[in-house]
Amino acid sequence: MARPKICFIGAGSLGFTRGLVRDLLTFPLMRDSHISLMDIDPERLSFAKTAVERIIEFGKYPATVEATLDRKQALKGANAVLCTILVGGTDVWRHDIEIPKKYGVNINVGDTRGVSGIFRALRTIPVMLDICRDIEELCPDAILLNYTNPMSMNCRAMQMQTSVKVTGLCHSVQGTAMMLAEWAGVKYEDVDYLCAGINHQAWFIEFKKNGKDLYPAIRRAVQKKEIYNKELVRNEMFLHLGYYVTESSGHNSEYNWWFRKRPDLIEKYCTHGTNWNPGEYAFILKHYLKTEKTWKKQVKKWLESKEPISLERGHEYAAYIINAYLGGEPYLFNGNVPNTGLIDNLPENACVEVPVLATRKGFNPIHVGKLPPQCAALNNVSIASEEMAVQGCLSGNPEMVFHAVAYDPLSAAVLSLAEIRKMVQELFEKNKKYLPTFKSVKL
Repeated sequence: MARPKICFIGAGSLGFTRGLVRDLLTFPLMRDSHISLMDIDPERLSFAKTAVERIIEFGKYPATVEATLDRKQALKGANAVLCTILVGGTDVWRHDIEIPKKYGVNINVGDTRGVSGIFRALRTIPVMLDICRDIEELCPDAILLNYTNPMSMNCRAMQMQTSVKVTGLCHSVQGTAMMLAEWAGVKYEDVDYLCAGINHQAWFIEFKKNGKDLYPAIRRAVQKKEIYNKELVRNEMFLHLGYYVTESSGHNSEYNWWFRKRPDLIEKYCTHGTNWNPGEYAFILKHYLKTEKTWKKQVKKWLESKEPISLERGHEYAAYIINAYLGGEPYLFNGNVPNTGLIDNLPENACVEVPVLATRKGFNPIHVGKLPPQCAALNNVSIASEEMAVQGCLSGNPEMVFHAVAYDPLSAAVLSLAEIRKMVQELFEKNKKYLPTFKSVKL
């Protein structure tokens, strides 16, 4: 087989790029890969290229690397594409958090769903579709592994509008499984689980070791104060809904009606978690503002360090999937794919997160059946809102976007319909330069 070409779009996302390249090169099929890095930021791109060169040199790999600002050049002839882009800087997306806050909708992450995730999707989907059109032209047989949020809405649009073999990846499934295994007192490698739902809101329907249900042990663990306090929101959801949900308490506090609609609830459930502080308003905004001031110093420190680089393979799915697609060992992972009868009580063709087997033939999703009704109910609310947002973006229909926000659980728990309409109008006004599918907006 000719040497594989692996393309990174948004290679300036340095943490992802370094980690994923490190993983890729540990597989014999990809030791001699040609790594093509593309970004719109020349400085970040230059740092990324230097970082990859250091990994290649330290590992004595026969791989090569190029860096380019030209997306078409990067994609031409690729076997696999990894996408980690962010459309608009902090000066753009900060309004997704700050404007809702003015109306009383308290958001701390805002990159996946809800009103903030919807406006991020309106900016991002057109760019993702442009990337897919280039893939269709320049590397039609390539697989696209998407890490860009909002995951469900981006993947839904790409899977609906293009022929690209695309799935979305998120480390919350394996990360949560590792956490639960530790709580249950077993090794992660000994656990068998079935996890399904939608991105950031998938459910561990089964969690077993040697056929034995581990949920009783997890329930006992959650009764311990030190464990309960690690994930206040998710542990409350587990105790009342019966199944554990993927993704952290910070994210999940935004995806429902229960935890962020009143100051006293935010104080009780969202400010004292010991894993990280999910109640802090605009947590991710503050993180990015700090990172923007310090990233160059941190990257230079890593590049100039004389310490040996760890080449140990990590737990991200991407390298395993690409290895399987290139003819290596098949690999089972949780990915975001269209619901072609995979989850019986979620809408047809909605973007769902289910077990998928990667092989030389691509992505082979596995039928799950029905989710527990209390889990499906929350998923269905999120899907309905996100479906309207995607359709509104594709058609340029702002009224449909308003309806999507009107059915966002957190916005609806805090605001009236008239208040939501006013908030959405203000967000459209602030974002109008970045929304190419909308000609004019008057709600």
